[in-house]
Amino acid sequence: MNLLRSLFILLFAAMVVSVLPVSAQSGKKRPEPRLIQLDPSASDSMDLFTGPPGTVTMRSGYMVLAPGKSVGKHSTRTYEEAVIVLAGSGEMKIAGGATIKLKPYSIAYCPPATEHDVVNTGTETLRYIWLVAKASR
Repeated sequence: MNLLRSLFILLFAAMVVSVLPVSAQSGKKRPEPRLIQLDPSASDSMDLFTGPPGTVTMRSGYMVLAPGKSVGKHSTRTYEEAVIVLAGSGEMKIAGGATIKLKPYSIAYCPPATEHDVVNTGTETLRYIWLVAKASR
């Protein structure tokens, strides 16, 4: 009877743990809601979300690119990326593929495992927010 009771308690505990969020299972603190204020006159880029423990997988930054400048070729690897343009104009150049025109209030999407570059092709400072999140496949 003790064995049966012990097995029941063990099974019940396993069921409870399996329905808890991953953060509760590992003892990690859950990300908290917060506000980040951008400076529209900033001359430098800045990190916004830097991943755990502040977010689950999301990372982001505020990018400030002078005319003619680029961020350099890079890959999204296991992340998908959105570029949200606030001011200026430019292009997202996909390696071996399309060029996406960037303008204020547009959002460009870059899928996982895609090499790309963002270039300021305009005469004004290009300001955008990049946002990446782990792609689950």
